[in-house]
Amino acid sequence: MMCTDALPGRLHPALPMLSSLTIGQAHQKLRSKEITSEELTRACIAQIEKVDGTLNAVVHENFERALEQAKNVDAKGDYAHPLTGIPYLAKDVYCEEGVLTTASSNMLRNKDYIAPFDSTTTKRLKAVGAMSIGKVNTDEFTMGASTETSCFGVTKNPWDTNCVAGGSSGGSAAAVAADECLFALGTDTGGSIRQPAGFCNITGIRPTYGRTSRFGVMSMASTLDTIGPMCKNIEDLAIVLEAIAGHDPLDGTTSHEAVPPYSKNLKTDVKGLKIGIPKEYFIPGMNQEVEGAVREAAKVLENLGATLHEISLPHTEYATPCYYVLCPCEVSSNMARYDGVRYGHTVTQPKDLLEYYERVRSEGFGPEVKRRIMIGTYALSAGYFDAFYRQAQRVRTLIKQDFEKAFEQVDIILSPVSPTPAFEVGKNSSDPLAMYLEDIFLSSQVMAGIPALSVPCGFSKNGLPIGLQLMGPQWGEQTILSAAHAYERSTEWHKKKPVIA
Repeated sequence: MMCTDALPGRLHPALPMLSSLTIGQAHQKLRSKEITSEELTRACIAQIEKVDGTLNAVVHENFERALEQAKNVDAKGDYAHPLTGIPYLAKDVYCEEGVLTTASSNMLRNKDYIAPFDSTTTKRLKAVGAMSIGKVNTDEFTMGASTETSCFGVTKNPWDTNCVAGGSSGGSAAAVAADECLFALGTDTGGSIRQPAGFCNITGIRPTYGRTSRFGVMSMASTLDTIGPMCKNIEDLAIVLEAIAGHDPLDGTTSHEAVPPYSKNLKTDVKGLKIGIPKEYFIPGMNQEVEGAVREAAKVLENLGATLHEISLPHTEYATPCYYVLCPCEVSSNMARYDGVRYGHTVTQPKDLLEYYERVRSEGFGPEVKRRIMIGTYALSAGYFDAFYRQAQRVRTLIKQDFEKAFEQVDIILSPVSPTPAFEVGKNSSDPLAMYLEDIFLSSQVMAGIPALSVPCGFSKNGLPIGLQLMGPQWGEQTILSAAHAYERSTEWHKKKPVIA
């Protein structure tokens, strides 16, 4: 049933409540002793228990451990860091010592895999006093755009439970939008932070490749995967990114590039900022409400002093097919470890080793994972390697060069996040090609390794959120965060809350 009460301008009648606070607001209340971390954590748990039966965002609970950590934080009484005492949820691919992690796949769910170590990201958050209260739903091994490939079932959109929350970080987006936590961790390989953030009216950032560590996060495609935060506003996004970014000796792909104090350097003045509007991102057939909202957002930034410039990214049309060659190739390699011997699902009484492998992988993996393994294995095979994989790598270089040339002319690039608002559950589940085309505005940045974020910019006539995408050059997170912050300060879209029946 459509949540008509969630149309723009209507705020949740139960507000304010503690779990609806932003990180910045909660930090101030913790420091002034108005609230405790335990109270804040209990409020998030209460909200999960209230609404998650409808949304299906949280798949593993970590409540008791989080409450114990919150009590320890309160006992110390030192809330110097903005994330001290702040409860969050992690996507079900982040390893946490002693906590169930299954990648929302029967391959690991059937084994109740409990990680013996922390990912670098959760370790860094733990070091500043943030508490993980559980794991959220994802497409199986992050392969999908709707969470419909999850072995736990689809996550529903808080704005309309007939619609998807997006994917693969749909559980993270829904949880933040529904105030089940103050922020969540996601991963973005082909748009999996930005698309669900746009669908659920929250903010999310895909940092520059190498800006954040992937150690301890289950891989899908190692040269494409990035990890990043999903939050209620841009200030919170900057706070979390600052805490988790930086070189990690355990991840050889991370950079030694210094991490700026993103949250302290946020600006509201965009005067003189050059914004590129790529003609290839406003295409025939895209939803008119999406195009209208994004163009209106560009006018807001122009009124704030930025200048708009039409640009061209000529190889954009090849980004999605290029992605869907390279990604499956890396999937076929990364999924090879799940053979039932070292990792994953096991079977009993096989006739021989070959049958054992066949049954483990056919029973453990779902259809989308199998599809990508098969595509990737085919593209990497001796007869087709040059025609597919090598050619896709060449196209990837051309796409990267497009952005490099564009950023010689402009400071940031503006576009829609998705060609449509959130689609109905089941609409694309039997049509893989239609699902892949959901990434049409999100794949190019992946090929180039540049940062991009999503920020709310409007609603459709049916009350579904619309997201604005801002892209920056390599290591340009500060620029896009500041531009998004200026836009956010001039609009009210990010303050709207869904009513969950």
